[in-house]
Amino acid sequence: MKNKPIMLDEFKERRKKIRDVNKELHSRMSKLDRFALAITDRVGTIGFFLLIFVWTVLWLGWNLLAPPRLQFDPPMGFVFWLFISNLIQIMLMPLIMVGQNIQGKHADARAENDLDLNIKAEEEIEVILHHLEYQNTLLAAMMEKLGLEVEDVLAAVKS
Repeated sequence: MKNKPIMLDEFKERRKKIRDVNKELHSRMSKLDRFALAITDRVGTIGFFLLIFVWTVLWLGWNLLAPPRLQFDPPMGFVFWLFISNLIQIMLMPLIMVGQNIQGKHADARAENDLDLNIKAEEEIEVILHHLEYQNTLLAAMMEKLGLEVEDVLAAVKS
């Protein structure tokens, strides 16, 4: 028979195994890439942002308000104004990283959900294929019992 569908066992043998792309990418990363990722993961937290903010306020407050003999880094005028003008940039860097880390976690969760849905769809398709294979077996048995050949039935259907 020419157009005989493949059997479920043959289909299972041909099927590619599902890859975990995240694990593959992580295993191919160099030590420097992992180091950079670890720093990004820690710097990109709201805790790190708050640490920088508190340190900046303490440093600036102490060096502006403490008695001159206790100031460890007395500000010069242009340094103070430079600091004020760049304060937004200093604070935005960790906040942007926090946002990127949150977006990355959401993307990972969506990708994981997509994988779960794809696995479920594959299992459902497998059940349907199994059902179709069972129906083919029944039809073949009925045709054999009736003494019919598949080619003759297909030719009759086409004409």
